[in-house]
Amino acid sequence: MLKLSVVVFLALFLAGCGSIRIADLIDEVDGPDQSDIEVSSIDNAVPKAEPYSKTGNSTYSVYGKVYQPLKSSEGFVETGLASWYGKKFHGKRTSSGEIYDMHAMTAAHKTLPLPTYVKVTNLNSGATAVVKVNDRGPFVGKRIIDLSYAAAKKLDIVQDGTGPVRVEAISTASAPSVSTGGGNQVFYLQAGSFRSKSNAENLRRELKGHGIKSIRVKTGFTGGAKLYRVQIGPLQNSQDAEAIISKLSGVLPGRLHIVSD
Repeated sequence: MLKLSVVVFLALFLAGCGSIRIADLIDEVDGPDQSDIEVSSIDNAVPKAEPYSKTGNSTYSVYGKVYQPLKSSEGFVETGLASWYGKKFHGKRTSSGEIYDMHAMTAAHKTLPLPTYVKVTNLNSGATAVVKVNDRGPFVGKRIIDLSYAAAKKLDIVQDGTGPVRVEAISTASAPSVSTGGGNQVFYLQAGSFRSKSNAENLRRELKGHGIKSIRVKTGFTGGAKLYRVQIGPLQNSQDAEAIISKLSGVLPGRLHIVSD
């Protein structure tokens, strides 16, 4: 445990640079919250072209080591040890400025541009997950990526705490996006997926309370489990989708994903 004076000094210094998570330097108990999540209900992040964040992409130093974020993630592949972070960071600001949501498919990396979408493969089991890198870290040992609790759950490394993985950057040049017109395909923004119909209906009522009018609860099956998916739409163009994402950014940060019918 660092002495309080040292922690305060480091916190004040590093807060000014806005590049890393201060809690990385403090010995706190981490873990999942009281309500667990079903692996079958965890959807991958949906890659999309986004501008680099205004914070978190400059040179920074941690424990005397200097890190220079990459200018591009093109062709990036890395193998090593993955870890995860949970409730002690939940609701806190990430290096990119977004709020960390332990139930969203995100991750922290020391040098990838923020944001970058990556495919992470568990080298022991072959399980895969797509996450959005929006934070800096991890700075412990030889770990190469720090996954959100949801991503770690999907990759089955929560219990062990760490696991060997391959990280591959995804090019957003071929990423799925909302139609800008033409064709008959329509899109939805998925706000949540539940095994309990009552939980899905609760979210639908909450969204209506925020002025969202077109909402459906679609029933489907994943791995034999019945799921109730709360979806906003149909949407015909990217402008409609971006307007809703912006409207709900404080309600469901990082939780809205584009799906097609």
